[in-house]
Amino acid sequence: MNSFEIFGIIIHWYGVIISLAMLAGIFVASFNSKKRNLATDDMLTCAILTIPFAIIGARALFVLCNLSLYSNFWEMIATWNGGMSIFGGVIGGLIGVLIFCKWKKKNLLFVADIIAPSLILGQAIGRWGNFVNQELYGAQITNSSLQWFPFAVNVNGAWYQALFFYESFLNLIGFATLMLILHKSSKKGIVTAVYFMFYGAVRFILEPMRESEFIMTLFNIPLSQALSALIFIIGLVLLIYILVRNAKFKKNNEAV
Repeated sequence: MNSFEIFGIIIHWYGVIISLAMLAGIFVASFNSKKRNLATDDMLTCAILTIPFAIIGARALFVLCNLSLYSNFWEMIATWNGGMSIFGGVIGGLIGVLIFCKWKKKNLLFVADIIAPSLILGQAIGRWGNFVNQELYGAQITNSSLQWFPFAVNVNGAWYQALFFYESFLNLIGFATLMLILHKSSKKGIVTAVYFMFYGAVRFILEPMRESEFIMTLFNIPLSQALSALIFIIGLVLLIYILVRNAKFKKNNEAV
C-alpha cells in the first residue's frame, strides 16, 4: 500500500517521506547554522530558495535519462507519477545555494558545510520511499537463510537485496560523521569535501548491484555510477586543497 486517501485526496507515502526528509534537513541545518553563527532566517531563506531548484533538478535529470517514457511536456513535469534523481536534486540544490550565496554575499563553502549533514540525512530518510514503492533493490536472493529484512526485502513474494536500506544505513553513518566534523573543525570546506567523498563512494559501490531496470543510463553510460566517481574525485581534490592551503597558512604564521 503506497498511498492513502484523506477527504478524497490521494496521498502517496513516497511524497510524505520526502517531505519529512526535507523538514528534518531544515531542522538540522537551522541547528547547525546557530553553531556556525549564521542567522536562522538566512538558513530558512536558503532552504526556500534551494528546495525548488533541487526538485526541478531531480526531475529534469530523471526525464533526460528516460526520454522514451514521455510523449509530451506535461508528462515530463508530472512528478506525482514518479521519477526523481538524487544526483539531479544535488545539482539543482547546488545551483540554489550558489544563487543564495551570491545574493546574500556568503562564502559558498561556509554555507555548504552547514547544509551537507542535512543533505545526507535527507537522503537517508528519503530512501525509505523506495521501500514503500517496492523499488531500488538488487539481485534476487534464493538462499532461504538470507531471506530476512533488512538484508533482503520481499517484493511480490520474491526476496531481493535491500539496496535502499544499505544506502540509508550508510548515509546515517555519513550524517553522524559530518556532524562530528562540523562541530570539531572550523576549516571551511572540510565537511563538504567529506560529504562528496563519502556519498560518492557509497553510490559508486552500490550502483552496480541494482537490477538493470533501476540503473539510469545516458548515451549507454551508467550515469549515477559515473557521477558518483566524479563527485568522489571532486571531494578528494577539495580536501587535499584545503589541507595543503591550511598547512601553508600555518607554516607562514609560524615563520613570522
